[in-house]
Amino acid sequence: MPDGTLQHPVICATGISKSFAGIEVLRDVDLDLQRGEIHALLGENGAGKSTFAKILAGVHRPTRGTIDVNGSQADISSPIAAQRLGITLIHQEPLSFPDLSVAENLVLGRIGGSPLSGVPWKQMVRDAEALMQLLGVAIEVSRPMRGLSIADQQMVEIARALASDSRLIIMDEPTAPLTPKEVETLFTIARRLRDEGRTIVFISHRLEEVRALCDRVTIFRDGNKVITDTIENLTDGDIIRFMIGRPLKEYLKKQDVTIGDIALEVEGLSKPGYFVDINFKVRRGEIVGLGGLVGAGRTDVARALFGIAPAMEGTIRIHGKPVTIHDPSTAIDLGLAFVPEDRAVAGIFRTLSIETNITAAVPNKISAGGIINFFKEHGLAREAVQKLSIRLASLRQPIGELSGGNQQKVILARWLLTDPDILILDEPTRGIDIGVKAEFYDMIGELAAHGRAILLISSELPELLALCDRVLVMSEGRITADIPRAEATQETIMHAAVPRSIEGRAA
Repeated sequence: MPDGTLQHPVICATGISKSFAGIEVLRDVDLDLQRGEIHALLGENGAGKSTFAKILAGVHRPTRGTIDVNGSQADISSPIAAQRLGITLIHQEPLSFPDLSVAENLVLGRIGGSPLSGVPWKQMVRDAEALMQLLGVAIEVSRPMRGLSIADQQMVEIARALASDSRLIIMDEPTAPLTPKEVETLFTIARRLRDEGRTIVFISHRLEEVRALCDRVTIFRDGNKVITDTIENLTDGDIIRFMIGRPLKEYLKKQDVTIGDIALEVEGLSKPGYFVDINFKVRRGEIVGLGGLVGAGRTDVARALFGIAPAMEGTIRIHGKPVTIHDPSTAIDLGLAFVPEDRAVAGIFRTLSIETNITAAVPNKISAGGIINFFKEHGLAREAVQKLSIRLASLRQPIGELSGGNQQKVILARWLLTDPDILILDEPTRGIDIGVKAEFYDMIGELAAHGRAILLISSELPELLALCDRVLVMSEGRITADIPRAEATQETIMHAAVPRSIEGRAA
């Protein structure tokens, strides 16, 4: 709402409540969304904001309450029904058909004609290319979705929402995997859509983004709507206090830890087309950051170390002994653990229970003779839930029903049960709120204090600067800097992260 005046509401939600397994996670929420505004939904993981958004998008049906769309009461019984009403949800974790092309994913559900009509392939490709050009991204629309980076998958999701001509677009953590340039492109498009009279719901944990983009803010806490106000009327301190119910102490900190012997050593690790000549060491009790732009090769190195996509050349040493890691089971046996970047695809078993997800990496601890002891499984899972303060309705609840932050805690709990010596954490705080981030930072510090060697991949520079003893920086598949904590700044990291070709053009 650039002129600061309220337009006609596109959505009027009244008394919206939702329960899962008898637990009420959303209580009597009243909220109007105005035409031509960008409206932020904020709150801790599990506060109810994503549940509310999914009710608007037809993913969940409310236990009680009503929703008016454009002045008329609507029954949003499914995502298809929501799309017909002009409502589109861009999920936090990109959802697509991986073996179909980018262009095919963009037109799914939108191709008309009769069953005997042919598919207009050439027009489909032209339309897809036009959308990619509009977004300012270089994605080949004829390639399959499988293999695209998380950032590129997210841009395709955004393009699909634009192609559907939706009047209400809900963006759930859309910027988490994006580069700063891609974020600015997204913001430019969002502002243009707002000026055209569309409504954007923006869910984010990054207050600087909310302040830069949004007109109004609604804050949820423990399933309740706490406040709705214009962004100008709220300070960051106000927002944090409303979100967590208390002022937040300084949570970006590094514990003092005694650094021990070398736990992980990598020498000359290469995989053509992905990374070249990677060399570094991580000691017991040390947190080594791995920074760089999206696509620099950081995740590829992590996947190689864990045996998911092994390197072609080079040496890996664990506690001084050369090892060969061809698969994750070997990595686990050698004392490695890996929390992946892509939580939805590579981190969780979405339809399985929380307790099954927690114990998935330790079958030897919960079974004998190939038969699972469900009592042991339940006991291990219950202890992990209590230790990591995971919020849930039941251990037998499908993990897909948890918030992103609680899913991430489950993944960490799984790997801690393996009692690893070396943890590889790839974007461990992506898409989780300030309160849970503080918990994760404390956990990471405690793990280092107990002698674990930690390789921390993060796109958030303050995170790297605050937590890490050293920061390795990657650019175009190579390590371009090894920066000690005392010398690490956002400027030194970004200078090493920017490809030389881009830097040269900027100069």
